[in-house]
Amino acid sequence: MTTFVFPTIKTEKLLLRQIVDSDIDNIFKGLSHPDIIKYYGVNFQTLEATKEQMTFYADLERNETGIWWAVCSIDNKIFYGAGGLNSLSKEHKKAEIGFWLLKEFWGQGIMTEVMPIICNYGFEKLGLHRIEGLVESDNLNCINAMKKLDFHYEGTMRDCEIKNGKFISLDIYAKLKDE
Repeated sequence: MTTFVFPTIKTEKLLLRQIVDSDIDNIFKGLSHPDIIKYYGVNFQTLEATKEQMTFYADLERNETGIWWAVCSIDNKIFYGAGGLNSLSKEHKKAEIGFWLLKEFWGQGIMTEVMPIICNYGFEKLGLHRIEGLVESDNLNCINAMKKLDFHYEGTMRDCEIKNGKFISLDIYAKLKDE
C-alpha cells in the first residue's frame, strides 16, 4: 500500500501547501466574512463550527475525493485563501474546482495564477479529463475569472439549489484536458 504524500507546489510568488490545523483562524476569517461567503457554499459563525470545514479538507484526502491547498506567500507567512478540487469522480475522470480568497487579497491576480496550477495538477497528476466550475449566475467576478481562464460556459441549471431560503441558479463552466 502506497502512502499518500501531500503535494506542495511553489510558483515564483506563491506556495500551495496542505491545510493544517493551525490554519483554522484564517479559514474562519474567510468563511465567516459576508463578502466571501456571499457566493460560497458554506459559512461559519464560530471558530468551533469551522472545524467542520477542516474535517471536509481532511476527508477529501482520506477518501480520495479531491484535494485542497492553503494558498500562501512563498515564505508561508501570509495565508491568502484556499483552492482545490472536490467531487472527484475517478470513474468519469472529472472534478469540480473551487477557490476562495481573504478579501484583502482580492484583485491581486492570485486566483488567476493559482487556478491553472490546480487544473494542471488535476489533469496531469490525477488523470482528469474534465474540470468543472459551478458558479452562481450573479457572481460576475467568478464568471469573468472562469472566462479568463478558458473555461467554457455550458449552460445554466435554473433554480437548482436553495440558499438562504431562495432558489439560486448555477452556471456550468468546464475545461477539458486537451483544450
